[in-house]
Formats: sequence, structure tokens, C-alpha cells
Amino acid sequence: MFAALFNVVLPVVLVAGVGALLARRFPLHPDTLGKVSLNALTPALALSSLLGTTVTARAGLRLSLAYFALAGLGVLAAYLAARRTPGLTRRAVMASVAIGNNGNFGLPIALFALGQAGLDQAVVIFLCSVVLTFTLGPLLYGSAGGARAGLLAVLRLPVVWCIGAALLVRLLDLPLPLGLRRGIDLLGQAALPMVLLSLGIQLGQSGHVALTRPVLTAVGLRVFAMPALALAVGLAFGLRGLGLQGLVLASAMPTAVNAFLLAREYGADADTVASAVALSTLASLGTAALVVTLLPGIGALG
Repeated sequence: MFAALFNVVLPVVLVAGVGALLARRFPLHPDTLGKVSLNALTPALALSSLLGTTVTARAGLRLSLAYFALAGLGVLAAYLAARRTPGLTRRAVMASVAIGNNGNFGLPIALFALGQAGLDQAVVIFLCSVVLTFTLGPLLYGSAGGARAGLLAVLRLPVVWCIGAALLVRLLDLPLPLGLRRGIDLLGQAALPMVLLSLGIQLGQSGHVALTRPVLTAVGLRVFAMPALALAVGLAFGLRGLGLQGLVLASAMPTAVNAFLLAREYGADADTVASAVALSTLASLGTAALVVTLLPGIGALG
């Protein structure tokens, strides 16, 4: 576990820590970095990864279905655990459990833990999480547009069009000019450091963490219960080897910052979600290291 902390989690903490220090020193605007990552770097990473991925269509579909099933079970577990809390807070707990940070936290940890093949798996999960975030999030928070508005928001994201372009290129076996491919790869390589810096800046600028019962419930389910649930779901969906490892590792990630941004956008209980993001990020450092330590045994199951 010490080796996992040192070799896998420490690089992520160091880069995010630099972002947190910069946020304390300079008046930075995380929204700007977020727009750069969301509209330029992450689409390039998705395009580059899908063009070179070794994940087959069948394996990717099975992994996606398992991920969505896991998120649904997470929502159900959160609802049952927080059913006696007020409606807005209960919805905040449900979103905090279901919407994991599979982008700026999950992608680099998957790369360090499982290599390029693991990053390919993580990219599939990340793309599913984008769809889940912008559909389930508005639906849970009770936005006027509901899931339909969330789906339209997803369709406006450049990453979705890059996914479609990559799938079309692979389907038609179209050759890409070397210079174009290198430019896409170069942008994609900048995505992971940028999103980690952005995460650190957001955490560095956040206020105090409220240790309320809903927050602790959300963090406990997100960080501790979801990995065990992911193992059962993955096995039930027939995932084995790298696919199963990728799903379990993704489930150990903390609550996504986007869950807080959506809560603030739709007038939900943003304070509960913000505290869940901060506390789950800290707690996941240890649980992610534990999951990384267990990955060889998880990969050997079945």
C-alpha cells in the first residue's frame, strides 16, 4: 500500500498541490482553466485515446453498461441512507455518491496504476461519466429542464463530437495526416496535468468542510461502499481482467467537482456537495491506494 501511495497517488497529489499553492498565492480563476480543459484538452485526449485504444467495441459497451448500473445502484443506496433528510439535501447526497471524479482524478491514477491500457479503460468510463453528470445531475437537482436539458448540454460538449469523429475514423479506417495526429496527441498529453492543476486550484480556493451527517453519509458511500459494489457489479456484467480493474478503480474516486457546480447552478444544497467533494477527495487518497494495491488480485478473479 505504501508503494501505491508513493508511486500512484503521490504524483497526483503533487500536481494538484501545486495548483492549491498557486490558488493561495495568486487570484486565479478556475472557471477559465475548466473551460480550457473541457473544450480543448479533454476532447483532444478522448480523440487521441479512442484513435489508439485497444478496447474493443464489445468490451467498451459492457464496461459502459456496468458503469451506468453502478451509478444507478449508488443513487438507490444514497436515497435509502438519506431518506429522512430534507429533499434538497437528500438529492445532494444522491448526486455526491453517483457522480465520481473520473476526469481530473481518475484518469491520471488509472494511467499510473494500469498503464496506457488502463488509461484507455478510464477514458471510456470518463466519457460515460460526462453523459451521466449532465443528465443525472440536472434530474436529481430538480432543474426546470430535467434530463432533457442535461442531454442537450451533453450534445453541446466538444468531447461528444470528438468521440463521434474518432468512431467514424475507426469505422471507415481513414488515415489521418501525421501532423494532425501529432497535434491531437500533444493537446491530449496536456489534459492530465491541466485538470489536476484545476482540481488543486478549486480545492485551494474552497472554504471550510462541514462534517454533517449527510456529508459523512455521502463520503462513506462514495469512497468506501462504491468500490465493493463495483466489484460485484463488474463480475455480474462479465467484466474480467483489465475491465474489472478499471471499473473498481474508477469507483474509488471522490465526488466530482462538477456535482458541486451543477448544484450551485440549479439552486440545490451546494454546501453539502462542496463539503462532500473536499472530504471525499482527502479520504480517497487512502482508499485509492488500497484499491491499487488490490488490483492484481482483482484482475485475477474469474
